[in-house]
Amino acid sequence: MQINEELLTKLEKLSALKIAEDKRSKLVQELEEIVNFVEKLNELDLSSSEITVSTIKGGTPLRLDQIENKDIIKDVLEHSPKKDENFFVVPKIIE
Repeated sequence: MQINEELLTKLEKLSALKIAEDKRSKLVQELEEIVNFVEKLNELDLSSSEITVSTIKGGTPLRLDQIENKDIIKDVLEHSPKKDENFFVVPKIIE
C-alpha cells in the first residue's frame, strides 16, 4: 500500500486532525515505514506456531474476592477542601 498526499488528506479528514504543511512529507514517510513493516509481518508463516494468549504460564494470578468494611467516604471527605456532612461542597455551575 502506497501512502501518498491523497491518502494523507483522507486520513486527516477522517481523524479530524490538521497536519501542518511542513510535517506532511515526514509523516508520509513514517506511515509508509509502518505499513511496510506490517506487510512484512503478513509474510511470516505462522502455521506451525502455537497460539499464545498470555505470556504468563499457568494463567493470570487472581486475588481473593473478600469484602472489606472500610469507611471510604470518611477518608475521601477528609481530603476535600469543603464538605457538608457526607457531601462535597462545590461552586454553583448553573444559574
